[in-house]
Amino acid sequence: MATVLYHLGRVAFRWRWFVALFWVAVLAAVGFAAAKAPAAADEGFTMPGIESQKAFDLLEQRFPGSSADGASARIVFVAPSGERITAGENKAAIEKLVSTAGEDSQVASAVNPFQAQAVSKDASTAYATVTFKEKAADLTDASKKHLESAIDTARKAGLTVEVGGDALAAKTAAGGASEGIGIAIAAVVLVITFGSLTAAGLPLLTAIFGVAVSMVAIKALSSTFGLSDTTGTLATMLGLACGIDYALFVVSRYREERAKGRDAREAAGHAVGTAGSSVVFAGLTVVIALAGLSVVGIPTLTKMGLAAAGAVVGAVLICLTLVPALLGFWPNVVQSRSERRWTKRAQKKRLKPHNMGSRWAKLVVRHPLPVLLLGVVGLGALALPVASLELGMPGDEAKPTSTTERRAYDDLAKGFGPGFNGPLTVVVDAKGTKDPKAAVSTISQEIGATDGVVSVSPARFNQVGDTAVFSVTPSTSPTDQKTKDLVTTIRDERSGVESKTDGATFEVTGTTALNIDVAGKVQAALVPYLIVVVGLAIVLLLLVFRSLLVPVKAAVGFLLSVLAALGTVVLVFQQGHGADLLGVESTGPIMSMMPIFLVGIVFGLAMDYEVFLVSRIRESYVHGDIPGGAVVRGFKPSARVVVAAALIMMAVFAGFIGAGESMIKMIGFGLAIAVLFDAFVVRMALVPAVLSLLGDKAWYLPRWLDKVMPNIDVEGEKLSERMPAPAGPGTAEGADPEHSEAASLR
Repeated sequence: MATVLYHLGRVAFRWRWFVALFWVAVLAAVGFAAAKAPAAADEGFTMPGIESQKAFDLLEQRFPGSSADGASARIVFVAPSGERITAGENKAAIEKLVSTAGEDSQVASAVNPFQAQAVSKDASTAYATVTFKEKAADLTDASKKHLESAIDTARKAGLTVEVGGDALAAKTAAGGASEGIGIAIAAVVLVITFGSLTAAGLPLLTAIFGVAVSMVAIKALSSTFGLSDTTGTLATMLGLACGIDYALFVVSRYREERAKGRDAREAAGHAVGTAGSSVVFAGLTVVIALAGLSVVGIPTLTKMGLAAAGAVVGAVLICLTLVPALLGFWPNVVQSRSERRWTKRAQKKRLKPHNMGSRWAKLVVRHPLPVLLLGVVGLGALALPVASLELGMPGDEAKPTSTTERRAYDDLAKGFGPGFNGPLTVVVDAKGTKDPKAAVSTISQEIGATDGVVSVSPARFNQVGDTAVFSVTPSTSPTDQKTKDLVTTIRDERSGVESKTDGATFEVTGTTALNIDVAGKVQAALVPYLIVVVGLAIVLLLLVFRSLLVPVKAAVGFLLSVLAALGTVVLVFQQGHGADLLGVESTGPIMSMMPIFLVGIVFGLAMDYEVFLVSRIRESYVHGDIPGGAVVRGFKPSARVVVAAALIMMAVFAGFIGAGESMIKMIGFGLAIAVLFDAFVVRMALVPAVLSLLGDKAWYLPRWLDKVMPNIDVEGEKLSERMPAPAGPGTAEGADPEHSEAASLR
């Protein structure tokens, strides 16, 4: 493979104008297709195979015209201190709001709280529910302004009015500012790493270009494959991350080859042939992790994973073609000034046998066991809170108190009890029964008698009269374990309740029930997902490194870093330790998708660092170094690049911690801390320690397997044999003075 990519790099360097124009043409063509493509229909969030989804589907089927996922606004009214909400002026203001809200063409119904008995016992609080015909994303600005105007009128009458639901919920802009901050920090890190503005700008330029191609491609295919606006979120994040990383690896190797004395075109060929090979296999591991999200069985997650996988493939192709082409335009400028000037000072700098990376590796190689024990014990301790992990979907209770949704949640809990914010929805299918009303009444009475149930609302039938829906109010909050136990109890007693009817059946849904179902499905899919992704990655790394133990070590190290990161997330966002430092106002269950996101994204980035770092170590080992010396020599050129790549990723992810939404904070913090653990603890400490302890055994491969496996030659051994490096400045015949010193690490 190295030879093929070597020729590809030389061709792209020589025909740089053609390559550059080709990619511009690709962007233009995809952009034209995106402009002409029809808008994709919003299919919403679905999760086949769970009871809550079945209940929603039944509502859609039996209650036509009143979509189960239509937007809604729950308007909460609190009377001034010492007054009652039922007082003349207060009641008139509320009734006027309800009447005005119902006049909008997109409103399906606006329920008067005084007619629906939606007034608290102490008459201090009331609420009105406004249901829309359309989903929140399809509401017009005119409809929103109409409702907001009616709410403002009620506030002017002296009432405290807060709004929950999704109709007027403010959308958090989690992307733009954080991505800008991440790119700015990435630029600073790249300038420090390379000492050249051009070298720093090239990875950023190609990464942004790759993200642009990916995003317009997603837009062009959105109608065909049902891709929503949120589908591209993961593609943007990983396209930017991997695009910078991959270009960083190739540009760094190009500068290294130029320092050996190769001409620009030859250096570009060797950079793509060696670092490019690592990029190809690192990209494949990321694609495996993202495509593996289809194992979870959530259509939205599958689409996000496949779209992001496409973005990563684009990043790899751009790295192998556009990066060497751009190096052809600026072959010398990407080098720092000291590398372009053949001065004694620069030569002395090259004669230094060690840099910070090799010094650190030398320290670890001399004390591998203490480093290994300290790293494993530290990560293991941080992983312990995973045992108490609770999954769920944070709702309005997790939002800042500055939002009207959070204040509406608190007012309802104060006026009607903690369970009011998480009612259970029971859908009864009485089709085929002799007396549907009697069957529904029996089910309602049985559920109402269950411990933990405060009240049951009157049943609402469809036009045909064969399906009914009613709400069950628990005595505890939606995130309380007792509420989850209540859902489990109702479902466990279902067969006994249904046996008392004439063939009627029922399903339980609602916020709490949905959280239980989603968490259960994600937990059930997590182990198969890990088996598929890690298993395929081990096979791929077996081909790359031609070793049995190195791929296993990589997988175990990844699991350590992910578990430690997830444990840290539990410590902060579930148990509340240090939550104030991140601006988290309330703690609760961890987002159900968090483990899957953490595994998928961090696995891809971790394998990037593993492939690039260990491939340089193996390259030194294959070229004759002893195991300890190979670790030191491999760290010298690669440690700085891996550290820079990790810092860039941490900056991108950490930018999301400043978001207002607790869920977005959680994602940003989890990903940033996972990269920290994986890059700086696992790859920079545990990897050299384990390789040092294993010695030659680390690279053991049975002879029969060695004969069967194809020789991919990621290290570029064949290139070195055919085209050895010319004599470098200040060294006899291009010899590296570090080689002899590394031999002392026996």
